[in-house]
Amino acid sequence: MTRNIIVFISGNGSNLQAIIDSVKSGTLDCNILLVVSNRGSAYGLTRAAQANIPTLIFSLKPYKDAGKSRNEYDEDLAKKIKEYNPDLIVLAGWMHILSINFLKYFDNIINLHPALPNNFDGVNAIERAYNAFKKGEITNTGVMVHKVVPDVDKGEPLLIEEVPILESDTLDDLETRIHSTEHRLIVQAVKKFLDGLNQQI
Repeated sequence: MTRNIIVFISGNGSNLQAIIDSVKSGTLDCNILLVVSNRGSAYGLTRAAQANIPTLIFSLKPYKDAGKSRNEYDEDLAKKIKEYNPDLIVLAGWMHILSINFLKYFDNIINLHPALPNNFDGVNAIERAYNAFKKGEITNTGVMVHKVVPDVDKGEPLLIEEVPILESDTLDDLETRIHSTEHRLIVQAVKKFLDGLNQQI
């Protein structure tokens, strides 16, 4: 059964591209209904357009300019997404924390995070892991895809993969290794989630 997904991005969209490529190749049996970005300049929007996927730019700035709250933004975004009735929402480099005002509408959101569970929650996880390695505090890092709950990066992990940090690594080296792991893991996680839905039928 072909499922419908929506992908949220904020930037380059390389993980979105991994999903697009996997749909094209037949690795993923799903339809990308929509790509949502909170930034109009996000290159991921170009990737979506090149693949003929509809896009939605939903910026927080007009809400702030109008004196509206972040909660109002989340509520309005949720109502817009609800109209599409997606089987799965994938946060693939979405740099907003979604509040309960959004999350109360959905129980089918997964997020990609470039760290292991309970390590380096939130932003700049790769850089923080690299610095911790240099101080001798950790020996490796990783990538996880987890279910989204109100606590940042604390939802139940769907997939986890450790990523080594080498003594010779620059931060760029580690970022490259993490990103290539992300591109594989996000596709595997989407497949796992959708397979789970299909087994419930």
